[in-house]
Amino acid sequence: MVSAVRTSMLLGSVATALTALLCAPAGVSHADDPGLPPPSLTGTSGAPLQAGATYGVGMVVVAHFAGPVDDRGAAERQLAVTTDPPVAGAWHWVDDHTAHWRPPQYYAPGTVVTVGQDAPLTFTIGASHVSIADDATKQVSVYDGGTLVRTMPTSMGRGGTEKVGDKTLSFWTQPGVYTVMDKSNPVVMDSSTYGLPINSHLGYKESINYAVRISSDGVYLHELEATVWAQGKTDTSHGCLNLNHDNAAWFYNFSVPGDVVEVKNTGGKPLQLWQNGDWSVPWDQWT
Repeated sequence: MVSAVRTSMLLGSVATALTALLCAPAGVSHADDPGLPPPSLTGTSGAPLQAGATYGVGMVVVAHFAGPVDDRGAAERQLAVTTDPPVAGAWHWVDDHTAHWRPPQYYAPGTVVTVGQDAPLTFTIGASHVSIADDATKQVSVYDGGTLVRTMPTSMGRGGTEKVGDKTLSFWTQPGVYTVMDKSNPVVMDSSTYGLPINSHLGYKESINYAVRISSDGVYLHELEATVWAQGKTDTSHGCLNLNHDNAAWFYNFSVPGDVVEVKNTGGKPLQLWQNGDWSVPWDQWT
């Protein structure tokens, strides 16, 4: 069977909305400017940032405000980010409710990041985990601290598009710099959630093991024994990166939110910011 690729964009939107609506503001205070709507801090997955947690070198801070922000300067002062050792960085406003913060390059391991002034939230950057998925070789090269620690054959997006109703669905693994958002073992992948009926010739609904999510529209690195024959040789999936059992289990245990996955030499449109492509935005366009 062809790989399941895209989980529900709808579920991701709901999760983000629930985070914004239900989470108490984390690590910040708006007492210094009561005119600002209260913010909450999350990662790009929508999960609240955890004080004292350890994240990967590509971790992006997301501030969700409960209402539209008229004075972005005041909001950025309230959400001041400091690091030890010092790192340059900037907020990028996605819309009038949401801003993302990152430095121009990946963090150095061990960097301590503090967000907010009156009730700051602090987390630490862990080991440098950078994976390079190269469609020219059909291999994922995993680096830990700059040292190659594992090479994993993969089968990526088969390419092309399909018209379903008024939607055109793409089956490429888009090139760009992704980060690990979260992981599940297992996760149910259902093609109908993004417009591809289960009973269509490319449809699916199945439980997938060792799934590490790297995009908001449901691209994962995950186990799929059914495509071991293709891994390292040809692309068969709807967009995910298929791995064999041993590699998928290892990568699942290795990965933490904020780890970097660089996808190269694939077709399709470049990864967009809304898809978890913060690091694909050039720095001169970010600031």
